[in-house]
Amino acid sequence: MTHLSVNINKIALLRNARGGELPNLLQSALDIEDFGADGITVHPRPDERHIRYSDCYKLRPLLRSEFNIEGYPDERWLKMVLELQPDQATLVPDAPDTLTSDHGWDIYQHMDFLRRVIRQLKEKGIRVSIFVDPETNAIEGAAKAGADRVELYTGPYAHDFEKNAEEAVASYVQAAASARKLGLGINAGHDLNLHNLGFFHKKIPFLDEVSIGHALISDALYYGLENVVNMYKRLLQ
Repeated sequence: MTHLSVNINKIALLRNARGGELPNLLQSALDIEDFGADGITVHPRPDERHIRYSDCYKLRPLLRSEFNIEGYPDERWLKMVLELQPDQATLVPDAPDTLTSDHGWDIYQHMDFLRRVIRQLKEKGIRVSIFVDPETNAIEGAAKAGADRVELYTGPYAHDFEKNAEEAVASYVQAAASARKLGLGINAGHDLNLHNLGFFHKKIPFLDEVSIGHALISDALYYGLENVVNMYKRLLQ
């Protein structure tokens, strides 16, 4: 069964809007685990506009499910991840001022850098996933760089889903098949929601994990957090 990792950045963003600890990020993460999520994802950014680096240190000893830390592997991020040793580190190519991740790595351009980072992470026993566009070239590059998994950037799929779902998913099916053939695990994330997730999973049933934050937290405003976690889980069964 495909695992659901819940990105809690938006909970942190809401907390930061007023200061203090409401909503309580740590308790929310524990509750999400209790509600059935298979993992917790965070993506600390340099300006700490949502998840703070200090949050990651507080979360690590409390979580019982898989902990996934996303981010651009600059010196500060890499130091933290090597210290915390989460279950998974997801490398994304975001610039410091990026609003949200919007493309995968140009892996061959950054091959030496990525190989060096991946080697450091794997020496600590951390599973490494690389954020990629659904392109065979990127999948092959991730394998050559030494990654354990790829995370398929699903923003274009979500954008085109309403126009033609079959066409929107076609490149992802091909990319996933290439990753599987190369022995890479397959994650997916970005703009997946209650409307488009089921179809995506039906086309790629061997997905290891989806990471969902913005849509899930938004849905929780209407349906409640516990109910929403289970709604997403049912789409992955």
